[in-house]
Amino acid sequence: MHNETKGSVNIMNQQNEIIDFESLSNRVKEDKELYSKNTPYPHIVMDDVFETRVLEQILEEFENAEKQFLEFDNLYEKKLQMNKEEYFGEMTRRFIHYLNSSRFLACLEELTGINGLIPDPHLSGGGLHKIPRGGRLGIHVDFNRYKSLNLYRRVNVLVYLNKDWQEEFGGHFELWSDNKGTEKKRVLPVFNRMAIFTTTRKSFHGHPEPLTCPEGVSRRSIAMYYYTAGDKGDQSSKEHSTIFLDKKGKEDELGKSSFVRRVKSKVKNLVQKLKS
Repeated sequence: MHNETKGSVNIMNQQNEIIDFESLSNRVKEDKELYSKNTPYPHIVMDDVFETRVLEQILEEFENAEKQFLEFDNLYEKKLQMNKEEYFGEMTRRFIHYLNSSRFLACLEELTGINGLIPDPHLSGGGLHKIPRGGRLGIHVDFNRYKSLNLYRRVNVLVYLNKDWQEEFGGHFELWSDNKGTEKKRVLPVFNRMAIFTTTRKSFHGHPEPLTCPEGVSRRSIAMYYYTAGDKGDQSSKEHSTIFLDKKGKEDELGKSSFVRRVKSKVKNLVQKLKS
């Protein structure tokens, strides 16, 4: 019995090295009302949630994994993304596992008021994101249904890893009230900042302006997505893929008018893999 107790304490200490769940739970209790009332739609921005040394190690591992990144370069986005666990460093892997853990899900459920949240073990569209100078991610709403798992997209979590990020570099995460950006909130993606928001048919977001950071500097983040089974919340009942806004605010759904651009992107990624 003594050994079991000691083992449990060690496991708890290991968890707290990655995420201080007790502290996070307390912050969630304090912020959940603010989350629900925030505009243009429910969201929260939290600073210094995680241990600095943990994110610093992830940032080092981020650099080592870069050769495995896939490139997306089309009318609406210029970015790199990687979601293959076998290429993650040890701390990155542990950190993402904790973001998918029952304890973190419990915090998300209390914060958002959405019960029965389910993590994505495949990190579809998520994982490590990198935006180089000149890169951007157009304003969009995410795909609403995870077809292979029959789940509905409900919550996004973004953890930023950008040390010494300056206002003039751009790359602000923007939340829009509608396709015209009548009301918008801008969030600077600084190191150890986490943005959480509820995804709906109208949760327009992105960072539409090309980055003006120096050459060799990139906007780095970890993106995690969470789902529910059956309850679609405020998502559209009609299944759709990512919907971007063009310059006039008109919706352009990937998979339809963007088919050719997606094919070109996939061919480019294949060529990169063959060269590596």
